Amino acid sequence: MTTDPDVRARGAVREELVLERIDRARRARPRLREDRVTMAHGAGGKATKTLIEAIFLDAFRNPLLEPLEDAARLSAGGAKLALTTDSFVVSPLFFPGGCIGDLAVNGTVNDLAVSGAVPLWLTAGFILEEGFEVAGLTAIVAAMRDAAAAAGVQIVTGDTKVVEKGKADGCYISTAGVGLIEPDRALGVANARPGDAILVSGPIGDHGITIMLARGELDIEADLVSDTASLADLVASLLAATEGVRALRDATRGGVATILNEIAVAAGVGVTVTEAAIPVRAEVRGAAELLGIDPMYVACEGRMVAVVDGASADAALAALRAHPAGRDAAVIGEVTAGPAGVVQLRTAFGGTRIVDLLVGDPLPRIC
Repeated sequence: MTTDPDVRARGAVREELVLERIDRARRARPRLREDRVTMAHGAGGKATKTLIEAIFLDAFRNPLLEPLEDAARLSAGGAKLALTTDSFVVSPLFFPGGCIGDLAVNGTVNDLAVSGAVPLWLTAGFILEEGFEVAGLTAIVAAMRDAAAAAGVQIVTGDTKVVEKGKADGCYISTAGVGLIEPDRALGVANARPGDAILVSGPIGDHGITIMLARGELDIEADLVSDTASLADLVASLLAATEGVRALRDATRGGVATILNEIAVAAGVGVTVTEAAIPVRAEVRGAAELLGIDPMYVACEGRMVAVVDGASADAALAALRAHPAGRDAAVIGEVTAGPAGVVQLRTAFGGTRIVDLLVGDPLPRIC
């Protein structure tokens, strides 16, 4: 008869083998095996990471690019600047809670904000398809104007191109953003240390599930809207409340799970989170279960993950919850000494499982 210790021993051996396999894979030099780009390469998971590191980072490698943060940190004339760039190809263009216009502004502002910068200026480039309705373009631009005003930024330059009918989905938008960083501020996921707390600023997965349902391809109804919003004011409140913030990331493509893996790999630490502590709306959880999707991998557009010194966790949580954009914030886990580069989830059933990067994303074209 098999005893419980025997079962536990075999389970421990299997987990150790899995961890070793993950470690070997992460240490290997990235190499793109596909001959052609696939949708998975734009989804924010393993395929995206490989594409970036094997093609772009390999060609453009320099000290400013290598951290692969959401914004580059630059110095010019004694000032410390953050520079980011982004592109938006969301489908559909209009969805509950927003449209491609406010999404473009908020997404760019948030990349600056989580780098510790005060967002100041944006650019906007439009690729328009022949035949796109002017009324739709006017609505998109108005949404951008309103989102920029709400975030306290100006759109100061841009570009417009038109392509033949059938060559684009109506409208694509490319942006760049510039912000100002305080001289002594240096946030980054590589700063994470064992004992740090990990927080999220609110319920996860709202945006991705909203977009999926808005496409009308599934017979699922849910009272959901996108969480697209600027994080700039929330970040400012958090940074003013405590000096213990080590890193911030907005959880877009690949969701919270991808951010946690980036923290673990960049800092050479382990990350452990508790499933029951992760805020997820019942509607999101229900739709995700029907779709066979884990909400941890679903994109947000108005939520951030914060890594904070453990001693500052209470102050950080209080600061987030005091702000309207962070009233449902939660501490979801902690940084551990190891296994390095591995994220583990304490399940609702009392066990643990590894939360790895997905190859692609079950929800393409969500931003």
